[in-house]
Amino acid sequence: MYQVDFHAPCKAYFMGIGGISMSGLAEILLQADFQVLGSDMKESDIVNTLRELGATIYIGQVTENITSDIDFVVYTAAISENNPEFVEAKRLGLPMLTRAQLLGQIMNNYKYGVAVSGTHGKTTTTSMMSHILLAADKDPTISIGGMLDVIGGNIRVGHTDYFVTEACEYTNSYHSLMPYVSIILNVDADHLDFFSGIDDIVDSFRVFAEKTPSNGLLVINGDMPYTDTITANVTSKVITFGLDATNNYSATDVTFDELGHPTYTLVVDGKKQEMVSLHSTGMHNVINSLSTIAACDFLGIERKHILAGLFACSSAKRRFEHKGVTANGVSILDDYAHHPTEIKATLAAAKNTPHNELWCIFQPHTYSRTKALLNEFAEALSACDHVLLADIYAAREIDNHEISSKDLEECINKLGGNAKHLGDFLSIENFVEKNCKKNDLLITMGAGNVDIIGEHLLKK
Repeated sequence: MYQVDFHAPCKAYFMGIGGISMSGLAEILLQADFQVLGSDMKESDIVNTLRELGATIYIGQVTENITSDIDFVVYTAAISENNPEFVEAKRLGLPMLTRAQLLGQIMNNYKYGVAVSGTHGKTTTTSMMSHILLAADKDPTISIGGMLDVIGGNIRVGHTDYFVTEACEYTNSYHSLMPYVSIILNVDADHLDFFSGIDDIVDSFRVFAEKTPSNGLLVINGDMPYTDTITANVTSKVITFGLDATNNYSATDVTFDELGHPTYTLVVDGKKQEMVSLHSTGMHNVINSLSTIAACDFLGIERKHILAGLFACSSAKRRFEHKGVTANGVSILDDYAHHPTEIKATLAAAKNTPHNELWCIFQPHTYSRTKALLNEFAEALSACDHVLLADIYAAREIDNHEISSKDLEECINKLGGNAKHLGDFLSIENFVEKNCKKNDLLITMGAGNVDIIGEHLLKK
């Protein structure tokens, strides 16, 4: 594998530079005086920001963008082998790194690298870790898979040995990382277009866990049935967290305020400790916060900074994000949830938020996920008073007409739910305007572009 010499900045090219994770790595290299070039399929605020920082970015991916003077190329799983830029880079024999390989090399420059993994909750938990490290004046470098207000984007370049990043399991990309502290929030069936099933996913997390060095720490959800399998051969210290009192870190006396923000008593090895108050919503974020407290205790962060950081941390963009109230009094939230477990957690949090009727506009994400988890999606969404379904967001996939949102509508209604497949965004907006009433709560939900609907409604 090509090794980047961070002491000798050179010319790097990013295929798909406008992506949330790729743009962050590009910004780190720009801050380190690398010459950064790249391409994306469309203009965006991220692309414009990178240009302002000095990057050269092409719109459209064509052979001519790749030249022999490029020192190395970075690409993501979304780039196919017949992509014209990919083909030309191969033809020229340019060194090529995956996004995860570059992230791993960047992480190796930091003594205290923290990698936050798990099927769900990575962005929110990375946000919690970031707020704590900032509250403790640790000046961390941060790479997060969402837009975080406290750092003004998705990347922050610090000047100390602290580095915190999300660690994604898709295509086993997190196997390229060598963190000092590894966090595993949860393990669930997802990305079934890549993994063969839950056993394959568990094995992937096992490999990730075993990469934690012997002097480091693995923080893992102890409520899972897979914990013992994942940790069997881990040589580092292992700390468990979860709601079960047998975990090293757990919570008791959980209460919620009128906005669904929890407060709880921290319990460490069976002993009650401080009260913890969160501005992230829902019981799932109580669990997420326990992992950050365990990690930060190990790193020697004072509890007062941990508590202050957690209290200051509201959800990242598109994580139970309050968008506003429409002219006719409907509260609009937006959430990135695109897996049944995430949907259940989000709807459970919504029930702690004052409202009359609960509406969910759901945009399924990828055909493979919708097909594999159809019944689970239906069960999760049937808890809502009203579900309005958009067409499936294809992402990297092609529609083979084996599954559609109409199938999900039928499954939800069979379970006693109230679902309507309206398909396009304009039809959904018109239906909401006619049927949502004052003090109703409406959540736009999904990993695609469904949040546009809420923005349009708020402008009317």
